[in-house]
This record gives sequence, structure tokens and C-alpha cells, in this order.
Amino acid sequence: MPLHTPPTPPAPFTPCAPADAASGPDGNRVSQLGIADELTALLCDTTTEPRRDVQLEALTLAVAADLPVLLWGEPGIGKTAALTRLAESLDLPLTTVIASVHEPSDFSGLPVLGDDPAEQGVPMAPPDWAVRLVRAGRGLLFLDELSTAPPAVQAALLRLVLERRIGALRLPPGVRIVAAANPRSSAADGWELSPPLANRFVHLQWTHDHDVVVRGLGGIWPRATLPRLSPEKLPEAVDFARRAVCGLLAARPALVHRLPSGETRRGGPWPSPRSWEMTLRLIAFATAAGSSRDVLSLLVRGTVGDGPGLELLASLDRMDLPDPETLLADPAGAVLPERGDLRQAALDGVVAAVRNRPEKSRWDAAWALLVRALETGAPDVVVVPATTLASLRREDWDVPASIERLAGVVSLNRRADRAAALSATTSKAGR
Repeated sequence: MPLHTPPTPPAPFTPCAPADAASGPDGNRVSQLGIADELTALLCDTTTEPRRDVQLEALTLAVAADLPVLLWGEPGIGKTAALTRLAESLDLPLTTVIASVHEPSDFSGLPVLGDDPAEQGVPMAPPDWAVRLVRAGRGLLFLDELSTAPPAVQAALLRLVLERRIGALRLPPGVRIVAAANPRSSAADGWELSPPLANRFVHLQWTHDHDVVVRGLGGIWPRATLPRLSPEKLPEAVDFARRAVCGLLAARPALVHRLPSGETRRGGPWPSPRSWEMTLRLIAFATAAGSSRDVLSLLVRGTVGDGPGLELLASLDRMDLPDPETLLADPAGAVLPERGDLRQAALDGVVAAVRNRPEKSRWDAAWALLVRALETGAPDVVVVPATTLASLRREDWDVPASIERLAGVVSLNRRADRAAALSATTSKAGR
């Protein structure tokens, strides 16, 4: 009987290697999707550097002052990315809330019935993101797409932005609020901001900077850092801010409250007692931090509007002008402002002081001061003060030797003025 040969067992099943897999250096299969994720991670691996960015400095100063900030800019300009980098730089957990996809009750609180509503009332329960912020005790609340929020949602946001309350919950002091919005013309189903909500924000126009974008796409973005406040400057900063705001409003009472007439302008910065209080705080913080005029200009105009803001900046310049009597007391050691317009104003103040109390010694000191201004700055700023000062001379006053050094500048300027007037007359005659 022939021997039976057992059948050969089938080969073990081996699934086909997926099409998106490849062998790595150790022979293991590597997913192409995993490689794609690795490439994405490398693209997201960026760093920061200390770099001058006026917009970012203004934003950081307002955040340090604990004031709500609203960034205005066209879509794709980098507002959300800037807020993400700001939260990372300040080591604050970021909570993003898209205002337009929420109901009013999400900000005012949801009613929750208890065991005995007649005795205990109906509490307003806050949303989960607000509870997380309270538990953390600190964070950056980012209200995105604010201009797409309908009026009912904007009304519900009023208490959140001003009082930091959501239902029965109050956000801790360590939470800062920043919002972003697109202009109505470029927003998806956009609305104008209501005046009460707009007046609660510091408005910053967010634009792209070519150098910042190019260097950032190369992997290096500017670093946001909190302003360094000098402890010894705090009382002086508060006093300066109060004198600046109160001095302007005392002279211009119509600026205390001015609601714009147009709907669009009402959705931006405008002056009110609330926004002037925010402006005062920003001036104090900027003074204590030694911030530049450009940063202060963005903040002031973004709080009370361009017109009142520029008036306030002009009054701040006048506050920084040296005392004319101090300049007259020591012309040789006088320190004049570097900016041409401020130097002109300081010299005009000196001439006005001589006019108010005309004395030979003061007249001579004013001429010495004009010579110093000529030696340390542009010559054109001394022309008008020198001409006015010459008209104040009394018959018994001898002409100082220093006036000879100014005569050439004044004469040259007059010849230039006559040439310009002659050229303008000839041009008109030829038409």
C-alpha cells in the first residue's frame, strides 16, 4: 500500500503593503502620511527675536494695562497668528471664542433651575470655556470675528468686555481680553459694531509690515514682551497722565463726550468719559515704560479717535517744552528739543516771554539762545523768532555782537522767500 503524503500546508497570509508605506533605514514600514506630518511640523518650527514692531508694542502695552483691545484688519493679514504668538510669548493659555457662532445666552449665561427657584432664584450658568479660564486664574481670551456677530450677541458681550462677567461668573484679574474684526466691507455677513461695544475697546489698525512678513516666513517672528515699568517713575507717570488729559478737557470741554454722527464711525474709537479714562491709563503706562511717541500715538488715537487724539498729542508736546525762563537764565547750557517743530515752539515761547517782560538782559539772553539753536540744529527754525525778537529792540539797547551770526541766515531766508514768490507770480502769468 503506498504511503500517504500529507498535503502541503498553505503559506501564512501576508497582507499587501499599503501603497503609502515605504521601508525606513531600519527596515520598518514608514507611513507617507507620517512623513507628511513630520514635514508640516518642520514648517511650523519657528522662533522669535527681539525686533522693533510698533503695532506689537502698542498691543502688548494695552494688554499690560488690562484694557480690552480690538484689532481691525483685512482677512489674512495675520491677526490670529499675532494673537497666538502673543499668548506664547507672554506664557498665557489662549482661549479662542468665535463670537458670531454663539448665542447671546452663551455670554450672558444659561438659566439653570435648582431645587426651589422661588427661594434660590434661577442661576445663570457660564459656558465651559469661562469655567476653564477661572480655574486657570490667568489667560488670554480671544474674541475672533467680532464684526460678524449680530446685534443681539454684541449686546450680550457688553458685560463680558467691561465687567468681565459671564452669567454668575467673574473672570479673574489675570485674564486679558483681545478681539479681532474685519471691516464690514470684507467681513462675512458683517455688521457695524454698536457704539456701546465699540467704546469699550482700544482700537488698533492691524496692517502687514513687509519686512516682518518676509522674515517671519523665513522662520523668525518678532517677539512680544511686556513693557518694563520703572517703579520710581510710577507716581510721576500718573501725575503726568492726569495733567495731560485734564488739561486738554478743561480747555476743550466739547471733547469730553462726542458721539460721531455716522454709523461706521460710531463703530470705532470716539471720546467719552470711559474712553478718556482708558486714555489716561495708557498715557501713564507708556510714560512709566518709556514707550515711543509712535506707540503712544497708536494707542491714544485708537481710544478717543484721530481728532481728539491728535489734539492730546499736541498738548503732550507742549507739556514737554522747556520753561522759557529756564532757557533765558542759562542760554549757554540750554537744552533745546531735537524735533524741529518743538524747537520752533520753544524759541517762540522764549520770544513771547521777552515781549511780556522786556529787559535788556533778557533780550541779550534770547539772542544768545538763538545762536545756540543755530549751532545745534537746522537754521530755518530761528528765522521767525529772530525777526520777531529784532522788532522788540528799544532805542537805548545796543545791538549784541551775536546778532551778526544770525543776520546771514535771516537775509538768506528772505531772499529765498522773495525768489519763491517771484517764481509763483511768473508761473501764474504764464498760464
